[in-house]
Amino acid sequence: MRTDTAVRTRAEVLVSDYVRSVYNWMGIGLALTGFVAYYVSTSEGLLRLVFGNPLLLLVLIVAELGLVFSIAGMVNRMGAGTATALFVIYSGLNGVTLSSIFLIYVQSSIVSTFFVCAATFIACSLYGWMTKKDLTSLGGFMMMGLIGIVIASLVNLFIKSSSVSMIISYIGVFVFVGLTAYDTQKIKHMAMTQPANLDGAVVRKGAILGALSLYLDFINLFLMLLSIFGQRRD
Repeated sequence: MRTDTAVRTRAEVLVSDYVRSVYNWMGIGLALTGFVAYYVSTSEGLLRLVFGNPLLLLVLIVAELGLVFSIAGMVNRMGAGTATALFVIYSGLNGVTLSSIFLIYVQSSIVSTFFVCAATFIACSLYGWMTKKDLTSLGGFMMMGLIGIVIASLVNLFIKSSSVSMIISYIGVFVFVGLTAYDTQKIKHMAMTQPANLDGAVVRKGAILGALSLYLDFINLFLMLLSIFGQRRD
């Protein structure tokens, strides 16, 4: 009886540590992104350097995409320190490109939308953690929706329709709300099924991968909400 209790307690500690690590790294990524975005937005020289040079901006975007695909696709073949460093670098670069929101929207509007996004994210994450329903099919459906959003956004770059942009934003909120719940459940499953003797480096890499998924959900949900509720500068 005591042995069973000890094993269960040990498993609960491992799950708690893993989940805490995921959300800690997600929080670090978001904090770094926010700090860099605000810092760049207050520097006229940096803004001119980044947004006055289309080639540099393109390089930054391509670098960000490369980092995301590298972490997601090759995390098992890299060291834990490398995966962590790539995530931190990605968060910083994302802050550079996202500094543009301070040029487009009123700062108070950005702050209020952030809190709305945080509340929505927490609610969806709690649902994903607590629900007994398998969200695998929901995740697949939301991924198809995400592909649709990417295609529609690319098309809208050429037609430049404000109504299409607003429709994309509303659909995007729905998609990333669903992905937040799905990714949370996936992280919960990973936490509960990991062996007790799993190497610490492997656990760290899994935590970074989980943090990246939730980080992307949060950032994209925030941007979609901002495009809907954000007050633009005159």
